[in-house]
This record gives sequence, structure tokens and C-alpha cells, in this order.
Amino acid sequence: MITVGDLKIGKEEKDIINEVLDGGKISEGKYVKKFELEFAKKIDTRYCVALSSGTASLISGLLSLIYSNKIKKGSKVITTPVTYISTINAIVLCGLEPVFVDIAEDNFNITPENIEKLLKNSNPEEYSLILPVHLMGYPCDMIAINKIARKYNLFVFEDTAQAHGTKINGKNTGTFSIIADYSFYVAHNIQVGEMGAIVTDDKNLAGLVKSIKANGRLCDCLECTRDKGICPRQPQDETDNDPRFTHNYIGYNFKTMEFQAALGILQISRMDEIIKKRAENVRRLNLRLKNVSGILKLPVYSPDVSYLAYPLVLKDMKKTSRLKLRKELEKRGIETRPLFGCIPTQQPAYDYLRKQYEGKLPIAEYIGSNGFYIGCHQYITDDDIEYIGKNFEEILL
Repeated sequence: MITVGDLKIGKEEKDIINEVLDGGKISEGKYVKKFELEFAKKIDTRYCVALSSGTASLISGLLSLIYSNKIKKGSKVITTPVTYISTINAIVLCGLEPVFVDIAEDNFNITPENIEKLLKNSNPEEYSLILPVHLMGYPCDMIAINKIARKYNLFVFEDTAQAHGTKINGKNTGTFSIIADYSFYVAHNIQVGEMGAIVTDDKNLAGLVKSIKANGRLCDCLECTRDKGICPRQPQDETDNDPRFTHNYIGYNFKTMEFQAALGILQISRMDEIIKKRAENVRRLNLRLKNVSGILKLPVYSPDVSYLAYPLVLKDMKKTSRLKLRKELEKRGIETRPLFGCIPTQQPAYDYLRKQYEGKLPIAEYIGSNGFYIGCHQYITDDDIEYIGKNFEEILL
């Protein structure tokens, strides 16, 4: 099976996991801290907070904006209809209202033009946030989106779960907004199994995320000094309110573990190599699949994109359906996934929005019905690419 994503466990991975076990501490400790410092440095932000998943990161990041009074609970968030559902679930679970605008066909992302059109034709004061998603690793137009945000006095939160290391004018996605999230799910560009992270240059937001992920406890220090006998959050009176068990906010248990962070440290050391190999696989797959480009829309190639996968869109439904094509590929050992679906019109969890959005998001609905992806990960070989090309041709030509 040529998988959508893969994580090879070699000697280095086994050695570092054994280091964690031998150290006797498997809950958050020195490996989590090291990961946070190294990932912040790699992305070029001041702070990084590791969490249990990308979804946990989205929820904690949104709550940090609410608890810091930057955005209001109940306000509207402009976002994309085509994304993994956790983006929208997080918005709703935080008591915010998602408002969808249509996407671009080439990169599956919301456009500045559609954002501006929405704000011009509604009451901008009802909105607090723009939450763009860099889907499949493709960057949204953050320069234009930030310009619109400033014009309408909105904050921007980048969902960078799928775009580790994607560049815009030489600068990493995730650094164009007040806060951004990442996911390190096993099928993602940088993978550890299950883990997420928030990055920001705002110390207050980073501290809030640190607190929220530990059930809102008083401890919000980005560098814990308790082992040195120093705790700036320890009360100076006789109340004995231990900051670990005193809670300022309503939060969650979104802490991660040393195992994932340890694997993440290894992944960071290989990040540039991984991104380069994935991009090269996209370039070579495009060359190999050029004979079926009349039937399938091939992904736009750029060396600045950190590709989550190899996205394709069926252009000619007369030849086959997406379902038939995916089933045939799977039968031949090529794993596939549909491209998420248009959330307000094609996801059952959001059926209550169907009437409001049906027919208003034509590109999102088209991509949601006809888009799918296969793997482009760093373990795909020359033989795999040849096999993929050969089988697509046999099925479609």
C-alpha cells in the first residue's frame, strides 16, 4: 500500500523513546520544553506551547483570544468551508459563529476578495476574527488578508495545521497573525502520532494557552521554576492556594506527553529535508501524471509549499466518478482520501447550515464533491511514482 501518510520508526526514534522511559517522567517535562523552544525557533516566533492535538490547539488558541478580551464570545468568525472539520468544531465549541466564504480553485483557500465582499455586505461590527486555513500546505494570501483585517479592526488566527514550513516571501506561515496552530498528526508534514502546538509572539496569549490546556489553572508561566524553589504564582499569604490546583479559567486537559515531544524533536531536525522531499515528489508526480491532466486537475507546484499530500480534482465526471476512481486506486494499493467536503452543505454535523449556504459556495461544493488526495510523503520512492502514474493511466485512459 502506498499510504497517504507514513512515519517510520527507526533506531533514533527507539533510542529517544527509551531515553524518556529511562528518565522516569512521561508527562510533560524536559522533552516538551525542548520541543517548544526548538519549534518556536524553527518557525521564528517568540513562543510555542505544545498541546495534545491540533484540535486542542485550535480550541485553546480561540479561548485565549476570548479570555484576553481580544474577541467576544458569540461574535462571528470568517473562515473556509473546505477544511478538516476540527477547524469549524473548535469555532463552534468556543461559542463563536463560523461564517463561510468561497475558496479559490487552485489552492482550495479562502480569498481576500470573498472576505472583503462579505464584510462590505454585512455589519462588520458583528465580526471579530478571520481564521484562514493553509489547506494541503498551500498558503492563503496573508498580506491581503491582514490588510483587510486592519481595515475592519479584526484579528487573524492562522490554522497552519497542514503547512509546517510553507513560506510566503521567505517567511513561515503561522507568523502572519497574532496566533497560529499546528498539528503533528501521523499523516501530516511533520508527524509524531498525535500532538499540536500554538505559536505566537504575544506572551500573554502563550501564558493563557499554557493555563487553558491544564484546566485553566493559575500556573501560566512559560518557564516553570518550581524545581528551583521559586514560584511567582504561589500566594504570599496563608491561604495555601497551590497554583497547580487553583483555577482562573474554565479550560481542558490538553497537555501532551514526553513521547510525542521527543519524536517531534527528531522531526524538527529533519524538517527541511522532509519538506524538500515532499515538494520534489509533487513535482515528479505532476510530470508522471501529465497524460491524465485533461481528466484530473493536478496540484500547483511550488518549492515554497510544504505539502501535506498530493491533492487532485476530478474534472471529467463522464469518464468515472470520484468514488469509483478512489475504490479502484485503493484496490491497486494506492491509498486515497476525499478532500473533506464543503462543511455547511456536505457535512452532516452542520446540516442546520445547509439552507443558508446551499448554492452560495459553488467552488467549495465542487471541490468537496470532486477533490481527493494521495500521498506525497518523504518515503515514496521512484518505483512508487512510476506505479502511481501507470495505474492512473490504466484506469483513466
